[in-house]
Amino acid sequence: MNIKTHLAVLDDEADITQLLATYLGNQGYRISQVHSGKALMELMARDAPALVLLDLGLPGEDGFSIARTLREHWHCGLVIVTGRGDAVDKVVGLEVGADDYVTKPFDLRELLARIKAVLRRITPPAAPPVPPQAEASSTLRFAQWQLDTDARRLVDSKGDEVALTTGEFDLLTALVTHPGRVLSRDFLLTATRGRDGGPFDRTIDVQIGRLRKKVEADPDNPQIIKSVRGAGYILVPRVEAG
Repeated sequence: MNIKTHLAVLDDEADITQLLATYLGNQGYRISQVHSGKALMELMARDAPALVLLDLGLPGEDGFSIARTLREHWHCGLVIVTGRGDAVDKVVGLEVGADDYVTKPFDLRELLARIKAVLRRITPPAAPPVPPQAEASSTLRFAQWQLDTDARRLVDSKGDEVALTTGEFDLLTALVTHPGRVLSRDFLLTATRGRDGGPFDRTIDVQIGRLRKKVEADPDNPQIIKSVRGAGYILVPRVEAG
């Protein structure tokens, strides 16, 4: 049986949710249309989607607060689709955990490509069986941290888990699997979002800042993830598997 991937579209304009439902439904997705934050939370509780398309401009509601609630309680993709194209709104959207930010008016084909990119990142592909001796450890240790790439978990030396957004996890994985190497912003953007960045794309800088607040003892004086001026970022500590 072919199980369709479930997507939710939250927008106060019914014509937009219907447009997206029709287009994405024809692409093989199962779509739920909701028009308020309350309706979305009710949907999440009974039939959580794999990804949410969230409009920020909801009458009487704070779209950023809805995004924060999603990130705190559910592991799902989150793409903000909004008419608010101000750079500050984009930065805040990424800071609250959005996987991507699309401004209206949007091209349906581009939006579909972005949705697919996010779904690829949050749904690891099925791997063919391998002999036990050939299996690589999914646990990577660095500094006082332990990253489990299969379980998508980051725990500290006491065994306490630190919550990461999808983007933060993908970014940390890229750094931890390339220790001691300077990784450019373009490399990290492609590794985490499946696309190249423009000359003014500061997405990675925003996510690095968020990540440092979670893994660094002093985020203002980072010792784990360091900046290399004009080149990118590097994970300094030694990484051990197992």
